Amino acid sequence: MTKSNLPEILPGATLGVLGGGQLGRMFCVAARTLGYRVIVVDPDEGSPAGRIADEHIRADYLDEAALDILASRCDAVTTEFENVPAQSLRYLAQKTRVSPSAEALEIAQNRHREKQYALKAGLSPAPYHLIQSDADIDEAIKQIGVPSILKSTTLGYDGKGQAVINSADELRAAFASMNRVECVLEKRIDLALEVSVIVARNGRGEAVSYPIAENEHRNGILHQSAVPARIEESLADKARQQALALAESMDYVGILAVEFFISTGGELLFNEMAPRPHNSGHYTKDACVTSQFEQQARMMCGLKPGDTRLISPVVMINMLGDLWDPDWSALLSHPEIKLHLYGKTEARPGRKMGHFNVLAERLEDAIDIARTAFQQLEK
Repeated sequence: MTKSNLPEILPGATLGVLGGGQLGRMFCVAARTLGYRVIVVDPDEGSPAGRIADEHIRADYLDEAALDILASRCDAVTTEFENVPAQSLRYLAQKTRVSPSAEALEIAQNRHREKQYALKAGLSPAPYHLIQSDADIDEAIKQIGVPSILKSTTLGYDGKGQAVINSADELRAAFASMNRVECVLEKRIDLALEVSVIVARNGRGEAVSYPIAENEHRNGILHQSAVPARIEESLADKARQQALALAESMDYVGILAVEFFISTGGELLFNEMAPRPHNSGHYTKDACVTSQFEQQARMMCGLKPGDTRLISPVVMINMLGDLWDPDWSALLSHPEIKLHLYGKTEARPGRKMGHFNVLAERLEDAIDIARTAFQQLEK
């Protein structure tokens, strides 16, 4: 049976998720609201998604016995984070419908591989050079120069596995500190903005994109997303078309987040992709007709994409463990705020504990309210 004629999976069916973090939790809420049952596989007894799923299978992602149970009970399976072993998806795909594919996951799990794939799809990554050993360092410096950023090709997220480089000696030291794992040296861009596009695509090739988010990071972690992004419409169209082209080139099924740099010269540069719902898409929970999490369920079930229309300008603010315990009364005194907590029992610096969305008639007003509310939380 080809992808194009796979039957729709309708409410009442059971969906599976590999991973039990906050993205899985929000997927569970959306899928169960639509009328699906949800089974989560995650090794953590207190996983945020596992606590609200219909069933939580506490097991490692490579546990074939657990995967067999998941496949036997689920009409389709997805993942909530990209570092699930691709071989687990490949194993499940022999027994049930899986999206995204193991092949798509493998592309997104490796910075070098995803940059190569983006180039083939017509996107433009920032200049980079692969470093696999100390012997590659001199040529990397020669080709890329400084300032630049060293990034491990795997297991890097929220600023982890990265180092700013200003000399060849710094590069040698940073590469050694990363235990000489495969890395890319990437030219540091004079940034005007960072933006992201969330794309949804089903097995019939029907694809939609969401309004572009303008993102602000602090210490390598997303702090704020403002939508719609304050960029020229021609540049916004280009970002949307490139993100859709990337999904098409991969025959991707599911939710794909594509992050871009915009240089001070107005150049659109591919940064990275995430084969799942994305932090910068959390605004869709309150400000779009269809959230990215409902859309994830729709795509894995072969349904028509939901409407991605923006209902209101919106600002999303991440809430990290650094500011726990917040003053909930002060936060909720703002009627424009929609609060979303992730059910995590332990707060740690840098750990994502929740987020809030601010909806207002004007984006500038939403930004002002978000800034005031966050400052109240920091006190």
